[in-house]
Amino acid sequence: MVQMMQNVHLAPETDEDDLYSGYNDYNPTYDTEELENDTAFQQAVRTNHGRRPPDGVTRPMTAVRAAGFTKAALRGSAFDPLGQSRGPAPPLEVKNEDSPEEKIRQLEKKVNELVEESCIANTCGDLKLALEKAKDAGRKERVLVRQREQVTTPENINLDLTYSVLFNLASQYSANEMYAEALNTYQVIVKNKMFINAGRLKVNMGNIYLKQRNYSKAIKFYRMALDQIPSVHKEMRIKIMQNIGVTFIKTGQYSDAINSFEHIMSMAPNLKAGFNLILSYFAVGDREKMKKAFQKLIAVPLEIDEDDKYISPSDDPHTNLVIEAIKNDHLRQMERERKAMAEKYIMTAAKLIAPVIETSFAVGYDWCVEVVKASQYVELANDLEINKAITYLRQKDFNQAIETLKMFEKKDSRVKSAAATNLSFLYYLENDFAQASSYADLAVNSDRYNPSALTNKGNTVFANGDYEKAAEFYKEALRNDSSCTEALYNIGLTYKKLNRLDEALDCFLKLHAILRNSAQVLYQIANVYELMEDPNQAIEWLMQLISVVPTDSRALSKLGELYDSEGDKSQAFQYYYESYRYFPSNIEVIEWLGAYYIDTQFCEKAIQYFERAALIQSPQSFYFILQFTRNSPNISLSLLPYKFAFTCILICLLLIK
Repeated sequence: MVQMMQNVHLAPETDEDDLYSGYNDYNPTYDTEELENDTAFQQAVRTNHGRRPPDGVTRPMTAVRAAGFTKAALRGSAFDPLGQSRGPAPPLEVKNEDSPEEKIRQLEKKVNELVEESCIANTCGDLKLALEKAKDAGRKERVLVRQREQVTTPENINLDLTYSVLFNLASQYSANEMYAEALNTYQVIVKNKMFINAGRLKVNMGNIYLKQRNYSKAIKFYRMALDQIPSVHKEMRIKIMQNIGVTFIKTGQYSDAINSFEHIMSMAPNLKAGFNLILSYFAVGDREKMKKAFQKLIAVPLEIDEDDKYISPSDDPHTNLVIEAIKNDHLRQMERERKAMAEKYIMTAAKLIAPVIETSFAVGYDWCVEVVKASQYVELANDLEINKAITYLRQKDFNQAIETLKMFEKKDSRVKSAAATNLSFLYYLENDFAQASSYADLAVNSDRYNPSALTNKGNTVFANGDYEKAAEFYKEALRNDSSCTEALYNIGLTYKKLNRLDEALDCFLKLHAILRNSAQVLYQIANVYELMEDPNQAIEWLMQLISVVPTDSRALSKLGELYDSEGDKSQAFQYYYESYRYFPSNIEVIEWLGAYYIDTQFCEKAIQYFERAALIQSPQSFYFILQFTRNSPNISLSLLPYKFAFTCILICLLLIK
């Protein structure tokens, strides 16, 4: 115990209260403030190792040699680490633009620019310019290859550039429907073994043969391309197999088409393959397989997120702003298009198979409705029911159509509006305007934004003679859907009734911009110009009309009438005669032609036309007129229509003979 205590040192009692003792104690060696007065330090500075070198001698500032310092530096030379004392740097070597390498570089750049310009022109729709640029790129690329062969070894040739030039040229030939040239260019690429994976371009060659309806070669090249593509490229292989299946359908080889589409639906089911499989089964008349294919089509996943993400879960303004921004973005539009495409395929397939899969189309529709109700497309079931009613209409079974449509009166507003719209139209066709108006009101009240319902309501009001109110309904329909051509056409007719010809003309001209070759629209425009007493414009629009429907006898007779009113008898005769050729039973046309031959003193020809008029009109009336003229020789012919009087006189002369 004593031995252990010998090594223990107690702190002195005087230090207990000094907590900061020792902080000012430091080694005087680190005191740099008194170095100037330190004699030993100043003496050390003056030794050989600490002595400053004489002026003019360069030395490194550290142990590592600095820039510009060399061992060979002479005493007295100035410190010049950057070598500025040697004067300015020599000028850069001037690029020799005449050198072969530079010419090759510039030519290669030009070829690339031409390929880019060709692609841009194709994107802008200028196919002719795109082809010219592609050809120019091809010519310059061949010159480039020859120059490279003269300067460098063949291994240095830019194969990627050659490939892109040829591929672009073939694409532009195909876009311009120069299929032979496109196939030749593709053949150059495919046969060149230096182009890796060029065999895949046989798909493009197969597409060209398909456009040319050379189906056997199309299938051959599709299969060759399929052999070139490894199994890891699953999506590309599926697309080629779809092309093969479609080609088999076009050739009527439905069994081979079924094999292709069944393989696709087992490996990677998609909407197009499913629909084509149904078409193939429909072609061979296999009812059970049609049902199974329809169920497979219904089961194809859409790969679309639910609409819940577009509904705001809270009142957070930032979240609501984000949701509003994505409601109509490109992704959302793509989802809508995909869903609309799926619904279109399903509806078309159901309408196709419903009449043949069961004993009657009604039972077939019921089966399709039940399958759709059990799928993700529940809302399509009501549309199928409405299509069932429309099928009844096509079969002229109006009672069943009405009964089917009346089942929707208690459904949700959209379906109720669609059914009521159809019911309103049915009753309108039957001239039951009271019922038509009642169902039109029901349709409008169920869905105020339904343009068809508003148009039907306008029609019922128009039938009752309230044109101003009808115009309001048509305007509202157009506000809801500016592409509702029925409402636009009907409002034009309404303005004609109200004698607001300028507004009517404006409506029909807008409609003409939408429906370029509509005979009804062209006739209405011509008719409005006629009412506006502008026969030249009326004739011009009627000429457009007969270019669309050259056998319309009424349009031809109207042209003859307008030319006749303008005093151009020869043109009037031409169109009246054409009208007579297509419809030789129009009394007005026959009378005009007979009168024309009398005026031109070709009575024999006139007699032929009046004889035809006699065959068409009631013989009793002619005998009455004949007896009346015999008993009253002094009768004034002004009491009868002018042309009709000539008809009667000539018939009398024929009977007297």
